[in-house]
Amino acid sequence: MTDATFAVQADVALAQSRAAPGVGRPADIERARQVAEDFEAFFLSQALQPMFEGIGDDPMFGGGYAEKVWQAMQVDEYAKAMARSGGVGIADAVLKQILAMQEVQ
Repeated sequence: MTDATFAVQADVALAQSRAAPGVGRPADIERARQVAEDFEAFFLSQALQPMFEGIGDDPMFGGGYAEKVWQAMQVDEYAKAMARSGGVGIADAVLKQILAMQEVQ
């Protein structure tokens, strides 16, 4: 990962005030499911970012910093769509752990 790419990703994350979703104390199973899905989307977004690093600037969009920011936001939306449509199973495993943690408490 280049320093410029890392800087763009950091700027986007700070601009969106994004952090990995916290478990907290979800009151019901729907909230726990949403937290698990948000975590999977966050994970998938981080995993997908390197796939788009090698794609050059498109003259149609003007290139530059703004295009890099837009591309990072687009990857986030891809990850959210993947998580909503079933993802890769991370949300199910996280949900299971959230529920297990609540049972202990």
